Amino acid sequence: MVCSILGFLGVSWNKSFEAEFLKMHNAYRSQHGAPPLTVNRTLCRSAQVWAEHLLSIKTLKHSDGSYGENLFYTFIMQVSMLDSWYSEIKDYRFNRPGFTSGTGHFTQVIWKDTKELGVGLATDGAMTFVVGQYLPAGNISNAGYFEKNVLPPGSAVDTKPIPTRMSAFLFKIARPSVIS
Repeated sequence: MVCSILGFLGVSWNKSFEAEFLKMHNAYRSQHGAPPLTVNRTLCRSAQVWAEHLLSIKTLKHSDGSYGENLFYTFIMQVSMLDSWYSEIKDYRFNRPGFTSGTGHFTQVIWKDTKELGVGLATDGAMTFVVGQYLPAGNISNAGYFEKNVLPPGSAVDTKPIPTRMSAFLFKIARPSVIS
């Protein structure tokens, strides 16, 4: 069941929750020189379907999509899921960039090359699942990708436009490996 009003979160499950989710992502990203994300409606629908599925099976499990994905569940909302994901910064070693299972949520949130975000939320009143989906996916393990995309706090935002065709061309050549 999708929750229509999330009193314990203090937001309506609609554009208000989505807007807050986006705002928090962009606030964290700006601290690391990553440009702001935009909402992708297709990703929102996908994330919502997956959140409802997770609620039905009562477990966290990544979907098989080609996008990046962060998952969160709680019985009692005590801390923001974004604060929880971002708190993994304490374990990330900027002097030795790379993927670890304990920092993957953090690195996806601030992954510089990610441009779009989708969010889904499902609750039965006792348990709540939140799914964040990202395009392009972060946590790509190719050489140099973490150094380029996971910048330390205080990094300046690069405002130069990204050449879309070239990015797509390089994506096909590099065949990046996405770590889940």
